[in-house]
Amino acid sequence: MLVLLLLQISLSCLWLGHGEVVTSFESSCPQFFFRKTPPNEALEPENPAWICQRYKNQYYFATLYDRSRRIPVYSAYLYQPGPGTRPKTWLVEPQLMGLSYPKTMEREWTLSKYYSVTSEQLGKSQAILQDYKNLTGLNRGHLNPSGHHSDSSSRAATFSLTNIVPQNEKLNGGAWNNYEQQTMMRRTVGCNTTYIVVGAVPGNNYIAKGRVNKPSHIWSSACCEVDKNHREAWGVIAENDKNEVQLLTLGELEEVLTHLYGRDQVYLFDSGCPRE
Repeated sequence: MLVLLLLQISLSCLWLGHGEVVTSFESSCPQFFFRKTPPNEALEPENPAWICQRYKNQYYFATLYDRSRRIPVYSAYLYQPGPGTRPKTWLVEPQLMGLSYPKTMEREWTLSKYYSVTSEQLGKSQAILQDYKNLTGLNRGHLNPSGHHSDSSSRAATFSLTNIVPQNEKLNGGAWNNYEQQTMMRRTVGCNTTYIVVGAVPGNNYIAKGRVNKPSHIWSSACCEVDKNHREAWGVIAENDKNEVQLLTLGELEEVLTHLYGRDQVYLFDSGCPRE
């Protein structure tokens, strides 16, 4: 037993990826939100998990995760694009199974080999690779895309399945990709810091025999600081069965999300970001 414990401790020290389940973003990783203010509770699911996504002992973004639907509600990050290769390794979040597990964003086979975690155990708390196999017309859609980051570590961190939703493949490779790569590049010219919150509205359909929700809409919002006295903001939304993206003001996007969620008024950023 002592040998096993020491082995687990040594492995925890050697592993490079961390995705820490926390009690709030404000107290743990507020740097990804404008004025350290996350979206309000109008987006919060019944069974949430707040994840500070860490890799190589550094936080790279924050994700509010819906444990019941097994999809992220949103991911928040700083827009810092740069050249680099696309990662290939998919990761999962052990702490969603319980806080006694390591604060480790890791591959499924590693958990199986060193912690004897079965796919069934892991799959109770989150989506796993098997859920995304044999999809028709859908693929793994990043909320926080690897292309919005400038180095290999930050890109690798985005390949957590807690940052993924089932997305229409034509939308993912078409209009949504154009927004991520082209529109974002144009809109952020002159921005010193750009805060991004990207999310998914839960839908009525599921994949993987009812395990993983297929969102009805994918949306993104941006708050750009030009300088201390000037800011710009915008949003987009897309139905998850059409290859179309609608460009909106931040205020318009918040109104659309308020209608779609049917709860309180949605606020994605602090009031310092312009709504018009």
